[in-house]
Amino acid sequence: MKGKAVYTTGEAAEICKLSQQTIIRCFDNGQLKGFRVPGSKFRRIPHEALAEFMRANQIPLDGLVGDVIRVLIVDDDKEIIDLFEDALKSDARFEIVTARTGYEAGLRTQQFHPDILVLDYMLPDINGHALCRTIRENPALQDIKIIIISGVADPADVEKLKTAGADDFVHKPFDIGTFIERMFELARA
Repeated sequence: MKGKAVYTTGEAAEICKLSQQTIIRCFDNGQLKGFRVPGSKFRRIPHEALAEFMRANQIPLDGLVGDVIRVLIVDDDKEIIDLFEDALKSDARFEIVTARTGYEAGLRTQQFHPDILVLDYMLPDINGHALCRTIRENPALQDIKIIIISGVADPADVEKLKTAGADDFVHKPFDIGTFIERMFELARA
């Protein structure tokens, strides 16, 4: 079921480790958002709605996240992109896509829907604050964890970034092993 955009009530029940009747009851009383298939009685639950329901009811996201954590790396510095590619391509826990501009990041975020977005604070066409805020304003992208990276941001900038919706901030240079473990923790949170 990994990577699905929409789940049946049976799939949702299996992921949540609940009975299908419980999922149907939660759907029918509005606790679990979704839609009915036109012309039928079948219920469908979007990925984001299921994640929201699981968080609200303190159900571990392990079954929903799947085995692979999808990571979008956005940085205009080729060395940073190469660092992540070298480290993550050999780590079976991650699937990665990269972007070098804010425009590319927007497209890749919509197409790839990463679990984690690693975002450089200063891109050539937009700053991380604006991109972070834009992502947080889109309800379909609320489940993405955002880590901002920068070598120039001061403490006031870091606070603004967290207010804009960043989940974490990491100063460059950083230890890639520690960074990867932080991504893993965020994806499982």
